[in-house]
Amino acid sequence: MIFGGPQSANDNEDFVHREIDWIGVPLRDRKPYLGICLGAQMMARHLGSRVFPHPQGHAEVGYYPIRPTAAGLTVCAQWPDHVYQWHREGFDLPAGGELLAEGDAFSVQAVRYGTGYALQFHPEVTHAMMYRWLTRGAHRMELPGAKQRHEHVADRAVHDLASRNWLSAFIDHWIGNKPAQSAS
Repeated sequence: MIFGGPQSANDNEDFVHREIDWIGVPLRDRKPYLGICLGAQMMARHLGSRVFPHPQGHAEVGYYPIRPTAAGLTVCAQWPDHVYQWHREGFDLPAGGELLAEGDAFSVQAVRYGTGYALQFHPEVTHAMMYRWLTRGAHRMELPGAKQRHEHVADRAVHDLASRNWLSAFIDHWIGNKPAQSAS
């Protein structure tokens, strides 16, 4: 797994290049890989896709709608209608990749490529993490399209449960667990 961070997959730092190159190992060996936000953009770069800022400078910082594709519904039958985002860059669908979910400002939101998955959004964000980001990253809420602090808080109450339920089902799918059977 590679999570998000303030870096860009386009940065010319050695550690960024090493992580992008390393992604080829689990993909080649058909092992599970999950990239979240920056980790998704790094997978896209590894596969030859463009990682880019929004043409009008928009950011997704807060909860935004996503729509699963037919392929996405084969991975998880129930997707949240809004997910937590914290990014200024998106990526093109890699050649050979399968689009699982799409969005408005950044159309590619979830991708499968072999045993690898790339999620542009942050289903892993906890209540404490969100508040930490809102404090340390307050300047990001000044970006065009970013939601304001009160919207993050209000939207979390509405969308968090669906996002957590989706994440649980997705992880079961990703690592090959079968969902628990209910007792009858």
